[in-house]
Amino acid sequence: MREVWRMWNYTTMVVLTVLTAGLFAAILIPFKGIPLIPGLTELRPANVIPVVFGLLFGPAGAWGAAFGNLIGDFFGTLGIGSFFGFWGNFLAAYLPYKIWQNRPLEQLPRHLPRFVAAVILGALSCALVVGFGVEAFKLLPFAIIAVAVFINNGLISLILGPLLLKLLAPRVSRWDLAWREQMDPEDCPAGPAPRLGLALVWLGAAGGYLVGLALGFGLVTIPGLPSLAAVLAPFVAILVVGCLLL
Repeated sequence: MREVWRMWNYTTMVVLTVLTAGLFAAILIPFKGIPLIPGLTELRPANVIPVVFGLLFGPAGAWGAAFGNLIGDFFGTLGIGSFFGFWGNFLAAYLPYKIWQNRPLEQLPRHLPRFVAAVILGALSCALVVGFGVEAFKLLPFAIIAVAVFINNGLISLILGPLLLKLLAPRVSRWDLAWREQMDPEDCPAGPAPRLGLALVWLGAAGGYLVGLALGFGLVTIPGLPSLAAVLAPFVAILVVGCLLL
């Protein structure tokens, strides 16, 4: 994960962060008038940006998605949930580029299953983090917001992501803007993502999301169970530890 912090030493990476944040916010803001859950989330075609720009610009895309979502929240949905939205959207971009593992984006059809897995993991992680925060502060039940966030992130990215990558990837490559070309090799992770980190990330994200839905919708009832947020907290912790190991 060292590239996430060391990228701030590179001017081009900072510029790409600002570019991502600005574009994400610019697409988010016009759709604030079409709420799915008033005061918390809206129709978000912009949610394709974290995945695509994460794959293109790595950590710059992740920070850009986080700050872009925060900027968008200033236009109608700013609140305590914005903190969790910041980190949820960070993960929506961070985890896809970690799973992709530097494969040529021009060969997306060849690696389509990995792309689908990357989108799903990013969407699950974002939904878990945002849903956990909203549930913990009693703003909305986990099951409602988590489903909305997952669909908003996953479905839109799976539909629009390949089209946008087909358009942008060749240009980013031609202009030498790919994140590994901007950062020194010692500041970039070497080799594939550690299996333990990936396993923990999947366990935390998928496990927490499914357990949250099962308990939230009443599909499973456990007498004497603590609050749902307390049940989800260990899964969020596992997700965080997994991310730190990547």
